[in-house]
Amino acid sequence: MKETIAAISTALGTGAISIVRLSGKEAIAIANQIFHGCDLTKVDSHTIHYGYIKEKEEIIDEVLVSVMKSPKTFTTEDVVEINCHGGIMSTNKVLEVLLNHGARLAEAGEFTKRAFLNGRIDLTQAEAVMDLIESKSDIARKQALGQLTGKISNSIHEFREKIKDLLASIEVNIDYPEYYDIEIMTLEKIKKSTEELEEELEILLQNAKNGEIVKEGIKTIIIGRPNVGKSSILNHLLGKEKAIVTDIEGTTRDIVEGSLQFEGIHLNMIDTAGIRETEDTIEKIGVEKSLSLIEEANLILLVLNSGENMTKEDQKLLEKVNPKKTIIILNKNDLDQKIKKEDFKNYNVVSTNTKDMTGTDELKDKIKELFQLEKIENNDATYLSNARQISLINQAKKALQSVLKGIEEELPMDFLAIDLKQALDLLGEVIGEEYSDEILDHLFSNFCVGK
Repeated sequence: MKETIAAISTALGTGAISIVRLSGKEAIAIANQIFHGCDLTKVDSHTIHYGYIKEKEEIIDEVLVSVMKSPKTFTTEDVVEINCHGGIMSTNKVLEVLLNHGARLAEAGEFTKRAFLNGRIDLTQAEAVMDLIESKSDIARKQALGQLTGKISNSIHEFREKIKDLLASIEVNIDYPEYYDIEIMTLEKIKKSTEELEEELEILLQNAKNGEIVKEGIKTIIIGRPNVGKSSILNHLLGKEKAIVTDIEGTTRDIVEGSLQFEGIHLNMIDTAGIRETEDTIEKIGVEKSLSLIEEANLILLVLNSGENMTKEDQKLLEKVNPKKTIIILNKNDLDQKIKKEDFKNYNVVSTNTKDMTGTDELKDKIKELFQLEKIENNDATYLSNARQISLINQAKKALQSVLKGIEEELPMDFLAIDLKQALDLLGEVIGEEYSDEILDHLFSNFCVGK
């Protein structure tokens, strides 16, 4: 933390501008050694200055230098950003010169890590920085921005305050039973408060499912026997000829992938090999791969030829899929209908024709309904954004359930306080009030170096 760090903060490659960033006590002094244009040590904070980066007498690049003084910076340290011309050689050369004059190359995510350690942001906000960079849809961007501005943090802080109040009341009753002006805590009162806390955590966990959809998108697979119209449906949804379409069975032998923005959510589409009994070695591998993807998918589009009776392969596929995340597509509805919607109870079913693409609007409506996409888009809910946060909230919920179990067994209040304290600490880990160096190192190792 005492060293001044430097890194390239923009993607390397051809472009108009690249930014090399420094942060630390010596950031301004180091930049001033190689900048020719003015004395950076004497300029006002949050100002930009034109000049050149020089190494000895050699001009490295023509630049604009931003100077931002502590504490009103991202890291709360002195920060200098050198805006140089885009390009690999010139950007790397500017960074090299800075390292030669006393800066250290930043580790992955070290700028954000310093912002956290210096108290400018908490751990959920630090994670939101990466979520914002990696957002794949507008809703994902809004979700990450909400977390970055403290929505999750505020919710967790409020929750922890409620637990602290409950713990304080219990401890006062234990330590000072002789006082008459304190609220007398009974097991019934503790139970009521704990149940309310558990209910709030459950809502947070339920919203997390939507948060995962927003962040990662909906992993969608299209399955069915050969030549039922899977590839045509994929091509239509993507709006381009991604998969080869022929009347020959077994044309698609491996998975074909594509993605699209659907109602503000990223839809990751996978067209699988037609599933049937086959002696063809390559096709057999494709079928096995298709079947393995069923468990991983968020959404399964099971395509059946409604002009034919159900086959053994169709029936096997129907038994493999989860009705709650499956939409059955009865394709080829221009033929004499051998399979009808009424044949499938507890399933979402649509009827389509891939010749003229009728019914695909109904399919899109079913996807919206199944994942409540309108509700997700319009809901201003607080979403947990990753497995670390969800795991800690789950553990905190279990600690509260232990409190309720202890109440049923009429345990002493000081035993109940132990589980409440555990819930408090686990929630502290979510926002980073409790943390270990190992967790921090792992978390920030996933960041890019310049962030």
